[in-house]
Amino acid sequence: MRAGRRAVRARRPAGAAHPCGAGDPGRGRVPAAGEQGACLGDPRRQLRRRDPHARQPRPDRGGRHRAGEQRDPLPHHVVLPRADRRAERRRPARHRPLPARDRRARRQRGRRRLTDDATSAIRLQRVLAQAGFGSRRACEDLIAAGRVTVDGVVAALGARVDENTAVVRVDGMRIPSAPDLAYLALNKPEGVVSTMDDPEGRTDLSDYVADRPERLFHVGRLDTATEGLLLLTNDGELANRLAHPSYEVRKTYVAEVTGTVPNRLGDRLRAGVELDDGPVAVDEFRIVQRASGRTLVELVLHEGRNRIVRRLLAAVDHPVTRLVRTRVGPVSLGDLPSGTLRDLTTREVGLLYQEVAL
Repeated sequence: MRAGRRAVRARRPAGAAHPCGAGDPGRGRVPAAGEQGACLGDPRRQLRRRDPHARQPRPDRGGRHRAGEQRDPLPHHVVLPRADRRAERRRPARHRPLPARDRRARRQRGRRRLTDDATSAIRLQRVLAQAGFGSRRACEDLIAAGRVTVDGVVAALGARVDENTAVVRVDGMRIPSAPDLAYLALNKPEGVVSTMDDPEGRTDLSDYVADRPERLFHVGRLDTATEGLLLLTNDGELANRLAHPSYEVRKTYVAEVTGTVPNRLGDRLRAGVELDDGPVAVDEFRIVQRASGRTLVELVLHEGRNRIVRRLLAAVDHPVTRLVRTRVGPVSLGDLPSGTLRDLTTREVGLLYQEVAL
């Protein structure tokens, strides 16, 4: 042995292995059950800090057992203690390859989430541009100026909206935002039945919208002999309100009647005339033209009873020879040719919304 080095203390000889007792549960924990179990192997492989004799109290640093430290053993398992369960271990599972990841399905799931988000919320300036308010930049200027509201709240730049449910207004006027809604004006010819499916096989409104993808319905009716403006839409709420008498939407008619109409007839019609289903009064009346025993007159009224204009003028001895409806609320027939359709403008739709408090 070299000088200056202390002698190496000889190891304590290994004792006999414990006869297959349970292991030490660890310091300070409840001791394990002492049931007989399978041999744990060479005791020298166990941690030196642990006492392999689990049923004996753990000695303190001086080698003495601590007084009162004996604890009752508990089983490792509420059903079977560890020693007994060890003999009943199952065979290891066979090796099986992991299932391949379905990357295509994962991409589809991600794409579906992206599509749902994209369809439910789009940028507000896009909605405005689709409604005809100019370029995206012009629409951004409208938003920045505080002229656009969404559901009653002034919108901010970069806002996204659900175009199917949001109520978007520009300068207080509501604009159509849902892309699947259609608003059309038809100049109905004489002889066309105001229905989408005539059981008698006569020409009806479906003949004029056969190439449209939407399921349209007409707002109100015109009798078969009457020509002029008829609104078509798939906006059910707007259509119901426009046709409901409580909203008193005004309609304008131009009628050609027999005889020379005196100027005082307007006062009589504004005062009201009794018909078989109740009185009716016009909101406005004027004489447009008199010529060779016939007179062209214009009437404005807010009622929509069946054939009301024809019955009213017949009651004052001026039967109608031709009748054309030229206006419904803010929408005018204009120079639309007979038998043709046109889309309503954004402003016209907005004014219709205002007409019925939408």
